[in-house]
Amino acid sequence: MPATTEQITDALRQVQDPDLHRDLVTLGMVKDIAIEAGLVRVHVELTTPACPMKEKIEADVRAAVLAVAGVDDVEVKMTANVKASPQQQAQQDNPLPGVKNIIAVGAGKGGVGKSTVAVNLAVALAREGAAVGLLDGDIYGPSLPTLLDLDHIAPRTTQGNMIVPFEVHGILAMTIGKLVESEKPLIWRGPMAHGAFRQLTTQTQWGELDYLIIDLPPGTGDVPLTMSQLLPLTGAVVVCTPQKVAQDDARRAVRMFEQLDIDVLGIVENMSYFIGDDGKEYDIFGRGGAEAMAASMGVHFLGSVAISMALRANCDAGEPLKNFEAGGQLADELTQLARNVAAQVSIAAASAGGAPTLSIT
Repeated sequence: MPATTEQITDALRQVQDPDLHRDLVTLGMVKDIAIEAGLVRVHVELTTPACPMKEKIEADVRAAVLAVAGVDDVEVKMTANVKASPQQQAQQDNPLPGVKNIIAVGAGKGGVGKSTVAVNLAVALAREGAAVGLLDGDIYGPSLPTLLDLDHIAPRTTQGNMIVPFEVHGILAMTIGKLVESEKPLIWRGPMAHGAFRQLTTQTQWGELDYLIIDLPPGTGDVPLTMSQLLPLTGAVVVCTPQKVAQDDARRAVRMFEQLDIDVLGIVENMSYFIGDDGKEYDIFGRGGAEAMAASMGVHFLGSVAISMALRANCDAGEPLKNFEAGGQLADELTQLARNVAAQVSIAAASAGGAPTLSIT
């Protein structure tokens, strides 16, 4: 006797999303079931194309359906549909209605690789299939012209009162570093920086994005405050190196976001360790320090990134895609970081009462 749609649906109620801890049917992730003789086709819609559990969900769906009597084979179609954050949906007069999730990348101090993490997070999410924008929120010390190799590109044009962003490395990007002379210092008081950030954010033609990553300046000053008042942030990622002096400032950054009522998605441990030519790992700054700090503060740990000559060279050359194209440990760490951030965004949406939508094609 052939299987029925009801039997397949009941079987899929036993398959849980490992991050959201609810079954796919309840979450609304099962979009279609088609039965043709002994072949069952299931369409599952994920909450993000960067879902870190994509392979496990697909395997669990296949196993659950094959266990139903009368099923000979299963085809699983997985697609993804990133849902707008509860913050974005709730804000009236939203200045960026086409952006589903806004993620700030911050740090308590400079020199921890915050901009490097922000750039590679954006590129990694785009490589997973998401529509991604990257805003350089560091008004006084913009890094994107170098990290994205924008120096040889002409300054952006405008359409009406909107600035057209750069399309590079699979993402959209905007930085004040391309709107002023390259070596000109911006000797501005707080209100001027406030105004520049507001203009860059709201007058850039971002269009429809799954994620907008904002690379914040170090510290806990004017720009994060302006951002929290202006934008419906999904959450923040805090970058920290392992040593205690960096942890001290990262703790302040976490507390700043909490005081601004911004969810902290997690901590990234950058410059976690170094692998020598002999293959040996060296814990130069005390590997695991930021992870231990995250645990002590009850904040999710998003992953670690090693000190890498390739990462440094590719960032200096403005070629972030090369961090992924060669494969290996660096590509794995950066990809896993992006997937973990995307998972935390989905978990935050689910815990706020939204049902995630994962599309499996």
